[in-house]
Amino acid sequence: MDTSPKAKIERDGYKEPLLALGLEPSADFKHYTVMLNEAVDALCVPENSDKIFVDATLGGGGHSALIASRLSNKGRLISFDVDTDAIKAAQKKLESFKNVTIVNDSYANIKENLEKLGIEKITGGIIFDLGASYHQLTKAERGFSFTKEAKLDMRFNQEQEFSAWDVVNKYKEDELVRIFSEYGEERFSKRIARAIVENRPLNTTSQLSELIVNVTPKIKSKIHPATRVFQALRIEVNSELLNFENTLNEVVTLLNAGAIISVISFHSLEDRLTKRAFKNFALECRCDRTKPKCECEGKLLEIITKKPIMASENEIKENPPSRSAKLRVAKRVAAKGEKI
Repeated sequence: MDTSPKAKIERDGYKEPLLALGLEPSADFKHYTVMLNEAVDALCVPENSDKIFVDATLGGGGHSALIASRLSNKGRLISFDVDTDAIKAAQKKLESFKNVTIVNDSYANIKENLEKLGIEKITGGIIFDLGASYHQLTKAERGFSFTKEAKLDMRFNQEQEFSAWDVVNKYKEDELVRIFSEYGEERFSKRIARAIVENRPLNTTSQLSELIVNVTPKIKSKIHPATRVFQALRIEVNSELLNFENTLNEVVTLLNAGAIISVISFHSLEDRLTKRAFKNFALECRCDRTKPKCECEGKLLEIITKKPIMASENEIKENPPSRSAKLRVAKRVAAKGEKI
């Protein structure tokens, strides 16, 4: 029987595939890597690849570890994260790989950091695994969860001063309505925002959660009444959608022709941004229609996934939050006049 890491991963499937690489999960940083094999396979990382790959969202290091296991000594992986807890856990998981560079910074600054490392182009591909990690959502003191008593926080980057407390206690009512509606798609945004302003200061997750429960109608739903508001606050605090949209538009130009971009999203806003950006870069021309001739680079992406890839039934049983994950994949193609 073939006992190589690759064979073990293929044989075991999604379940604990990193154990096949001898990589034990950190006891103090719990993180389930969603669609591990699907997302990395989508990057088309061959065995002993000498190309450059980027993991824009290191998290628990699952995707990074699997990518790194397929690289040759000449291959390279650059992994980004702003969460120092995630980095500490991932460093242990990745310490045996000598060609991995972990950058403690936001993926919004990918271009600047790659330049510092002397990298002009991403020759292999890039992966985004968006949203908060299991560790962030379940560690009480991080203030992400309405089920755990904590200060209103929700910062991915713990050195950042701006937190959920600032949004809840300093934003004007109409600003709260906007973010709850846009980022949380909350149907009761107005009454929740009004109640927050009238009951300030709100200092803890439980205070905010209880307020939301008290001011919204009792309707049958599978999700807690505070779910959408907490999601909206997290997105606002960390500028998630803005950072992702800007980075997605920038990173396409950093990819070599043939390189892959793989995006895992967990809610409709991220997925729509991904779908729209992919479709835009797949157009033969993106110039203003009033221009007499095309002046843009032409088509830059070929969409690989016409419909998003979803987590398997087995994975959803193992990790229920996986049910909302969507994986979209595209390949960079040569621009007009671009040398391959």
